[in-house]
Amino acid sequence: MFAVLKTGGKQYRVQPGDVLRVEKLAAEAGDKVRFDEILMIGSTIGAPLVSGAGVVAEVIDTIKADKVITFHKRRRKHSSQRTRGHRQQLTLLRVTELLETGADTSDVKAAIGARAAGRAAATTAQEI
Repeated sequence: MFAVLKTGGKQYRVQPGDVLRVEKLAAEAGDKVRFDEILMIGSTIGAPLVSGAGVVAEVIDTIKADKVITFHKRRRKHSSQRTRGHRQQLTLLRVTELLETGADTSDVKAAIGARAAGRAAATTAQEI
């Protein structure tokens, strides 16, 4: 059985035992996280999501992707050029189980992007 989940603006087809590289999540190595945005699980197709379904995964590590180099050059009289590099931060996950029902009642914490978690913490600090 497989599932299609959505996280970080991308969709992934997963089975138990698969190892994924997803956008950075607010979780440490060894934590278990639950993905609730499930588009399809088994033969059940969501409209747009399958209610009550979830995918549980274990965080292996936080890694960086390969460096992407961008080069900008202004032609003619300006003689200006700029080189920039970027390494995207990723979270390495191992899928442990697929839950067709009852994912919202499980005790595993929901997967939240690191950027969204930072915004939530800043909002909480401003309220205090």
